[in-house]
Amino acid sequence: MSIDKLNEMKNVDLRTVDRSTLVQRKDVRLKSKGSKQERIADYIRQIKNPYCYLDGKTVVKISFADTDRTIEDCFHTYFRGV
Repeated sequence: MSIDKLNEMKNVDLRTVDRSTLVQRKDVRLKSKGSKQERIADYIRQIKNPYCYLDGKTVVKISFADTDRTIEDCFHTYFRGV
């Protein structure tokens, strides 16, 4: 997938997106086998747009931080401070 295509998906406006083009989150099945790249490619193939999808009747748009910190790092930091 090209960078231009990913940027196009990332820039979808959730207020005007055509809901019929979005995939229901519950219909995506994550693979537990295969390389990380294969599993990511399969996820993107199923979800079609990793930045915007449906969860029931709700349009969900997500973004990713440009950082090397993992979600696990964030959880560790959070729970140490609780």
